[in-house]
Formats: sequence, C-alpha cells, structure tokens
Amino acid sequence: MFHTDDDEQNSPCANLTFAQFLKLNCQTTHDSVDNLVMSVKPFDSPEHYVKFLQLQAIFHKVVDDIYKNPELNQKIDGLAELARYDDVLLDLQDLQASKKAISTPLPQLSGAETLGWLYCAEGSNVGAAFLFKDAQNKLGFGAEHGARHLAPHADGRGKHWRDFVAQLNALDLSEQERAAALKGALDAFAFYKVVVREIFGVA
Repeated sequence: MFHTDDDEQNSPCANLTFAQFLKLNCQTTHDSVDNLVMSVKPFDSPEHYVKFLQLQAIFHKVVDDIYKNPELNQKIDGLAELARYDDVLLDLQDLQASKKAISTPLPQLSGAETLGWLYCAEGSNVGAAFLFKDAQNKLGFGAEHGARHLAPHADGRGKHWRDFVAQLNALDLSEQERAAALKGALDAFAFYKVVVREIFGVA
C-alpha cells in the first residue's frame, strides 16, 4: 500500500491496532530493558537468580491488582488467572529466599495507563521462553520448582499471546486512552530498569 508523507504526518498510527501501536512506540525501550537484564547475568549463579526473582516480585506486585481488576476481567477473559505474583513468591520460597525492600517507591496506577503495564507484563511471558530455558539448563529449575513464573501458558506462548492481543485490540479505546496506555507501558519499562539497577547494584 502506498501512502504520502502528509498521511504519515497527520496520523502515523491511525491504521495500527492497539497492540501494534504499543509495540511500535515501545520497541527501542523494550530492547534496552532486555539488554540491561542480560548484562547482569541473572542465570550465571543461584545468587544472581535470587536477585532476578526479587526484581520480578517487585514488578509483579505492582501489576497484580491490574490482573485482578474486576472491570478488566469482564473485558479480558481469564485475566486474573494469568497473574504471576504468587508464582514468583513460590519460586523465592523454593530457593529459601525472600522479597527485597527497595528505596524506589512503587507506582500507583489508574485509568488506561494500567493497560500499558499489563501489555508489558503479559508480553514478558512470551520473551520468557529464553529465560525459562536458561533457568532449566544453567540452574536446574523448572515449572514445578524455582521457575514457575517463567513457565509457558498451557496453550503455548505463541497462541496465548495471539489470543491475549486479540482481546486487547478489541477494547474500545479513545486516542487519549491509547496515549495513556503508551505512557503506562513506557513507565513500566522505565520502572523495571530502575529496579534492575537497584537490586543488582549497577549504574
């Protein structure tokens, strides 16, 4: 399909689905998060992995209320069952470790920005395929011990993500709500990076 420069200037994201809009505008930030996480080598030792779990516990605590939001659960089928905070806590227990307190304040979320945080949280489970393999191959953890929260959905990561995205895209959102959701997604990535640096002690 051909388009003009004027079309792009007037509405560059007009023909994108909600999920495509978020992906397009978050890709660079998303990649920087991946690079930061891998730079701290979370699977090189059990000690590093505990820190990774403590990081995950903080992030999933923030998004836990989003997964359990009654209004969102009416719009996104089975959302509450996708929450992984409890699984992260069980993974920590498996390693005889506990949550870590941080100086960074936890964000208070509301409105459409919560959809951006949800997009980041659920999308991370797709990318977790590589993390899950590292947890298995390097540390011997799995879906029943130590790496529950990284395990794939029963339907498989790909199918589950496509189904989830379809429900996201079906939400009737205004341009203002889409913009708020994008802000939420970018805030989620930024918060995650701050917590990575605090827990792993990197600049």
